[in-house]
Amino acid sequence: MNEHLFTYQSPIVTKFANKTNHSNMNKLIIPLLFVASLIIVACNDDEPKDRVKEIAMSVSSETGVMYDLFDTDEEYPIECMLVMSEDNPGVWTPLAFGRIEGFTYEKGHEYELRVKRTILANPPMDASDRTYSLVRILMDRPVTKPEIPGDKEITSESDIEYQALCPFNKYSVETQYLIDQDGKIYYSNGRALPSYNTARLYINDILSKDDPDWVKFESVPYMAIYSFVLSPLTDQIQLIRNDSHGPLFKEVITQEDFEHICNTMKKGEELRYALILANVYRKGLQNVEFVIKKQ
Repeated sequence: MNEHLFTYQSPIVTKFANKTNHSNMNKLIIPLLFVASLIIVACNDDEPKDRVKEIAMSVSSETGVMYDLFDTDEEYPIECMLVMSEDNPGVWTPLAFGRIEGFTYEKGHEYELRVKRTILANPPMDASDRTYSLVRILMDRPVTKPEIPGDKEITSESDIEYQALCPFNKYSVETQYLIDQDGKIYYSNGRALPSYNTARLYINDILSKDDPDWVKFESVPYMAIYSFVLSPLTDQIQLIRNDSHGPLFKEVITQEDFEHICNTMKKGEELRYALILANVYRKGLQNVEFVIKKQ
């Protein structure tokens, strides 16, 4: 009986005790939630954020070359725009076609733009850390392309203006090609090339990464966009545009030269051609030579 008296609690007492405990728990939980929310807000404030700025940007009427992120050996140049931003004046940098959202580039036109540049706080692993979108076009001006220099302007290699630090040894070409009487083209090791209309003279980038100027030489002013062709069969110098891997054979060896090689030259005779590689500004970079030998 006494035990029951000590352990028994009336429903009223029990209800009061539960209410008291619940009230104390609320008093404890509410401050904890408040502190937790402050911690979350503080953490969010510490997270890096994208940086957005409207800038002026110039786009050249000339194009340049760039390389894919995964093309670590830079073997496959890609044609691209050349742009100059207000925070890096005087420096033209490559930018892929379509990288400025809302803007369509047309070759031969130069532009002055206002663009919104976003520097991403958390860029994708396989992409640039910045994006661009067009705000407005301030100027769109078609530029008349300069005439290809002929014998009146450039009659010898000495007439070609060279880029600073040039000439230098950055590029190489196959040193000898064999052509038989049927017009078939071969490398010096006997391996056949495609036809005259589709064969290509490959220009290879051989500059060592140990070169102290390697970074500078991999920039746009040192990319072989053009070639001045010096043929042993004519005094004229022609300017041709290199494709991503080099010019087509028929652009270097004209149809007239090719017919002379096939029909007039005798077995064992040779002709020496020279290419004065030039950049997007048509300034010389390097002289490379190769021999055509009648097989």
